[in-house]
Amino acid sequence: MMKINGHMLLLLLFLVPLLAGLILYFSPGIAESAMKTEGESPKKAILLVAFGTSVPEAATAFDEIEKRVREKYKDTEIRWALTSKIIRSKPSAQGKNLDSPEIALSRLMGEGYKEVAVLSLHVVPGQEFEELERNALQFAGMSGGFEKVVVARPLLGNYDDMTRVAGILSRRFTPEGESEGVVFIGHGNGRHPSDAIYGAMNSYMTDLDKRFFVGTVEGHPTPDQIVPKLRAAQIRKVRLVPLMTIAGDHVRKDIAGDDPGSWKSILAKNGIEGEALFSGLAQNPDIVSVWLDHLEDAISKLSSK
Repeated sequence: MMKINGHMLLLLLFLVPLLAGLILYFSPGIAESAMKTEGESPKKAILLVAFGTSVPEAATAFDEIEKRVREKYKDTEIRWALTSKIIRSKPSAQGKNLDSPEIALSRLMGEGYKEVAVLSLHVVPGQEFEELERNALQFAGMSGGFEKVVVARPLLGNYDDMTRVAGILSRRFTPEGESEGVVFIGHGNGRHPSDAIYGAMNSYMTDLDKRFFVGTVEGHPTPDQIVPKLRAAQIRKVRLVPLMTIAGDHVRKDIAGDDPGSWKSILAKNGIEGEALFSGLAQNPDIVSVWLDHLEDAISKLSSK
């Protein structure tokens, strides 16, 4: 066996620290790992995403959602993003961060966050939600990107969500008399498969009470499909309740407006009085709880608690 004399021992004592320093210098990843405490959790963030609104009064609903999220996730970074380019161009109409989801995720990635739970405040998994989910997941697939990104499902993401929301709405908006009905009106998109969700919700709501109906602004069921059912049920007055996140321009123009094509005008033409409610789903605490349960489910799927 080779013996180590005093000179060799001194040389080794000099070279070992030098080599270790060189390795750490030229390998920053190793240096970073060496500085981490064993079991240290990666930085996590929550990204709240909504279409947005140009109506300042309606935007206050987002404040309440953010408040509830911050109360529950005190130690987690929380950011906002808006999917509507038009709304993002109007900073005076929305007090939130006006980043797109893609820019917001880029900022988080640049700041060293490794895990992100994205909560969509959309109502149905339509085209906007699909684009959000597809683009967000791309950030987890790129080199040096997030370790994990989970996108929570929107409000009406599956059968259980639809029946739960139907129950909440039925308890909140019970008609006062036999000749009074309630029409819940969503956005709709006749070109997307998610439009079928509104037809399903119409079935669920009518099963709960024959005076409940669900329609849309730009999809199905249409006013022409719902009016005959209202007349058959001898409904003379209806409350028009937005099945939308917030009560923005669609409520003011397409539901309650004076234009001949609005829900209120079409109903009046058929001898039915329509009274619009200027309150969106995000202003109903029980409905917000559904969204927050979706967020909790998303966070549970991240790699660290």
